[in-house]
Amino acid sequence: MIQRLLTPQNLTALAYESIKRHILEGNLSHDARLTEETLSQQLGISKSPIREALNGLQNEGLIRIEPRRGAYLRRFSIKEVEDLYNLREALEVYAVSAVQITPELIQELQRSVERTIRHLKSDDKVRHIEEDTRFHGVIAKATHNDELCRILENIQNQIWLFRCQTYELSSSSAPEAHRAILEAFANGDIQEAQLAMRQHIGHVRTRLIDFLNASAYRAVDL
Repeated sequence: MIQRLLTPQNLTALAYESIKRHILEGNLSHDARLTEETLSQQLGISKSPIREALNGLQNEGLIRIEPRRGAYLRRFSIKEVEDLYNLREALEVYAVSAVQITPELIQELQRSVERTIRHLKSDDKVRHIEEDTRFHGVIAKATHNDELCRILENIQNQIWLFRCQTYELSSSSAPEAHRAILEAFANGDIQEAQLAMRQHIGHVRTRLIDFLNASAYRAVDL
């Protein structure tokens, strides 16, 4: 159950964050229904901020709202997943080329790699994915391009929905891939960093698409 909200400040933002975390932690099936009434009771607030929070989550592409029925997790087709990863690759390879390398950036990325390894060893799925997302977000922020950061954050949020369900496919490869990008930055080799980023995202995309195609084939076969 979602944790009840006790803080009276900015209820829409609090409701949004609470519902979003509940979704991203993998607590909902695709058939689960989110209603304003149920969420209002669970969070202990009125329906108005709940409604605004759900609209925000729909705008992010995390849920779909059906009039008079409620909200459901968004379902992605294989093509939509592939499109998201293709767009992500193009934007993140560009981000690598536009990044401003500083000692602070190198240190921050190094700490992120260390945390990723720690979360992987402790089998903390949510924190591992959060740290993976943070690593890429740090690179995007280092471009000082706010629009790029906004678009990439939105893509990451959508990707999270199926990453939680396919965590084992690529989680173990993240630390090595991130370290390769980090080392290229540390050496001032932007081309190598771009190649490492392209290989990293391409590896995840390939494994995920292969898995989804195999799952679809099994479903048809059954």
